[in-house]
Amino acid sequence: MQVDEESMKPVLNRLRRAQGQLAAVITMIESGRDCKDVVTQLAAVSRALDRAGFKIVAGGMRQCLAEGSDTPPMTEEELEKLFLTLA
Repeated sequence: MQVDEESMKPVLNRLRRAQGQLAAVITMIESGRDCKDVVTQLAAVSRALDRAGFKIVAGGMRQCLAEGSDTPPMTEEELEKLFLTLA
């Protein structure tokens, strides 16, 4: 899959941030931190993942999925359905 490297940098940054936040959540649970703190950090991980997904969709998911395949580009309805799976 060919992806524009420059447009994927922000996505990768968000995913790396989410990865760090998730590691922190695991550490918090293992160390017995307060439930409220854990849930707050878990919500931050979820938002970071959502933002990465939205960025991918906004950055041209149609080309990303259609490239190298024999199928036609995605319709607007298909893109909307894909976008809503992230919501």
